[in-house]
Amino acid sequence: MDTATAAAPPPYLSVNNIEVIYDHVILVLKGVSLQVPQGKIVALLGANGAGKSTTLKTISTLLRGERGDVTKGEVQFKGERVDQLTPNELVKRGLSQVMEGRHCFGHLTIEENLLTGAYTRNLGRAELKESLDKVYHYFPRLKERRASQAGYTSGGEQQMCAIGRALMAKPSMILLDEPSMGIAPQIVDEIFGIVKDLNHKENVSFLLAEQNTNVALRYADFGYILENGRVVMEGEATELANNEDVKEFYLGMSGAGRKSFRDMKFYRRRKRWLA
Repeated sequence: MDTATAAAPPPYLSVNNIEVIYDHVILVLKGVSLQVPQGKIVALLGANGAGKSTTLKTISTLLRGERGDVTKGEVQFKGERVDQLTPNELVKRGLSQVMEGRHCFGHLTIEENLLTGAYTRNLGRAELKESLDKVYHYFPRLKERRASQAGYTSGGEQQMCAIGRALMAKPSMILLDEPSMGIAPQIVDEIFGIVKDLNHKENVSFLLAEQNTNVALRYADFGYILENGRVVMEGEATELANNEDVKEFYLGMSGAGRKSFRDMKFYRRRKRWLA
């Protein structure tokens, strides 16, 4: 091993051979391993039920609240094992999750929702205002709707609120679960553009679980594809976007032209990807 290899820093986030069982019976993740380098956007791709959300909840330790257990493997963040920590301890260390479905407090205003994200930081008024101003800088729509009840805002605005709430904790890494779900395409592009800005300007790393493969690969640096609880493919985002199997099964395109995912046989994907 050369000196450069020996001196290489560990991944910012490392998931090592994780297995997850629900209700002591159902095996959901089957040896999932992935890495997120510092300052990068990594996409976790796959169809509904592939195990994307379970992977994120395993990392954030929210899995225990859903009768899930990690039976094998470990998660490391900043070089330290963290899979035995509580979710609030992880937030204090700089890792936050934005849940699928946004989960805003509907009876609170947008600004009140944002303020809940700072509860672990014990900020003074000046620091709190500074954090709010930063969120409003990246999400000007939220500033316009700051006094509106979150439950009466659009899906896109609620997604922005959920990401903004995570930013209030001043994370160095955000786990983002299905950010495009139920949102108009133009708003999806706006949200992903803001994620890219946060990555470049604030050096926030992202691991995002997304069914919209086309959008995710456009903004990500690297990607993993999950199927039935296993990683079946990984690579640079540009390589995956140009891969014929990915085009055929997830982007609806192939060398012969456009195809429907429903016309594809599941065993063909597994045979080709796991060969």
